[in-house]
Amino acid sequence: MYKIITKRKLAENVILIKIYAPEIAKKAQTGQFVIVIIDETGERIPLTLADWNPSEGIITLVFQEVGVSTKKLGCLGSNEELYDVLGPLGNPSDIRHYGTSIVVGGGVGTACCLPVAKSLKKAGNKVVSIIGARNKEYLILENEMRSICDEVYISTDDGSKGVKGFVSDILKTLIEEGHPIDIVYAIGPVLMMRAIANLTQGYGIKTVVSLNPIMVDGMGMCGACRVSIGGEVKFACVDGPEFDAHQVDFDELIKRQRMFLDEEKLALEHWQKHRSKRV
Repeated sequence: MYKIITKRKLAENVILIKIYAPEIAKKAQTGQFVIVIIDETGERIPLTLADWNPSEGIITLVFQEVGVSTKKLGCLGSNEELYDVLGPLGNPSDIRHYGTSIVVGGGVGTACCLPVAKSLKKAGNKVVSIIGARNKEYLILENEMRSICDEVYISTDDGSKGVKGFVSDILKTLIEEGHPIDIVYAIGPVLMMRAIANLTQGYGIKTVVSLNPIMVDGMGMCGACRVSIGGEVKFACVDGPEFDAHQVDFDELIKRQRMFLDEEKLALEHWQKHRSKRV
């Protein structure tokens, strides 16, 4: 069993948990993820590592309560235990000295950007982060990003903080103003990553995205997370999760992510109905 050491609410339906998982903490690298299983009948939830501390044996995960499994995970508190946590899985980020690195995080994707920004800074890069959310109440880990990055820009859809608009708008402004950019890392909603990829492709800026399509086993056996990269079929869990953004077929990925929306909605309604009867 894996005990939840601490739990913290970052925003509405966005939760940070620290889990005692010493073997994973010892081996974890930037860009990797774990599979969380809540109980014996629970499904496998892929979550990118937001942080880890090998000396304390603790890993940090950030997730948004959306479907049944993440709602169940959000119901757990400190000192409660998870049935299993598998990992670290996936390939580590290709961290090296690039020069000026832009890290773009949208929503919960900001948590996944945090270790990337930290590692890029450690490798000697100038790190600039752009983080966005629908409004200021949904911005997460701003202070943590500021403690690492040389510059931090913020966008909100409604203009309640930072620039009114999207993270891609800020990136476009930086490019048009002539800021030197050697690489862009973008992690967040698929539509956001597609917008960033379309923008940077026109300027020939190397761009990396971390894909989080539906995963089941997380080890390449089921094929649920297949994506088209440069016209070839890849599996996000074993070939990724990071890929060249300009090679990703985002349109196909978006269609795949929407395939089971009706089933997910029904499952959530069923769970909420039966949970309310037990309370």
